[in-house]
Amino acid sequence: MTSDTPRAGGSDAAPIRLARTVEGRPLVGDADGFVPLASAGMDGIDEALGAAVGCGASSLPSVESLPAARTPARRLSFGVPFDPGKLWGIGLNYADHAADLDAVRPAEPASFMRPATALTAPGGPIRLPPTEEAARITAEAELGLVIGRTCTDVDEGAFGEVVAGVVPVIDVTAEDVLQRNPRFLTRAKSYDTFLVVGPWVAAPVSVDRLAGTTVRTVINGETVAENTVDRMLFPPEELVSVHSRVMTLERGDLISTGTPGAGGIEPGDTVRAEVEGVGVLTADVVGEERE
Repeated sequence: MTSDTPRAGGSDAAPIRLARTVEGRPLVGDADGFVPLASAGMDGIDEALGAAVGCGASSLPSVESLPAARTPARRLSFGVPFDPGKLWGIGLNYADHAADLDAVRPAEPASFMRPATALTAPGGPIRLPPTEEAARITAEAELGLVIGRTCTDVDEGAFGEVVAGVVPVIDVTAEDVLQRNPRFLTRAKSYDTFLVVGPWVAAPVSVDRLAGTTVRTVINGETVAENTVDRMLFPPEELVSVHSRVMTLERGDLISTGTPGAGGIEPGDTVRAEVEGVGVLTADVVGEERE
């Protein structure tokens, strides 16, 4: 494995939340609120992601030790919490979801990439394309892995040395586009606003910490699908290892690990991704406005 300068990162420390406001102001926080990241002597989220990985205890600061008063999360408007690089998605990664779709269980991770222009901030909105182009749209909750350092050929046991933290994700798909031809997957996933990320990255992270974590897709207050990370066909540490053998992973790369299930969405709906112990991400759905 090759990497940039390693930082300490451990699995026993309480999770820290790394976030940015809609104006781009970097924050660090916990369940009680957020303070400016500058109070920890860090210039930005990129530096904080690097501080969350390594072989020892995380070098991220405890929020109570910082010389600033917390602002509760409810009083803040969050943007995408970091500058994502490569955006990987994983299909059919829960055994139960694959069975629901009568899909053949993949022997290897079924991965795809999407453009950065698909990203939108917490709250959205998710803008649906015209119905004549795509009439059936689904949304799903996922657990996202945020890479914290440049790496290649990562052993599964080195997961905590390269993954800075985890983040809730809402993944959106134009299902009728995909059903016309499975090779249209990239197009079906790549409409503007079809990938919602936030509201914060929970760091540091370890395989043990993720064990049993529940991921839940909620639409208009109704749970449409839920499952636990241990039910993945390809667990997080394997996903990182496999993709690091294909290409160099870099700080800020995102691997969305697949969904327990999706639900159809229409203008006026609200989608929520709930990731136990990490956070809750919400986005409203609107129709595409055309002149």
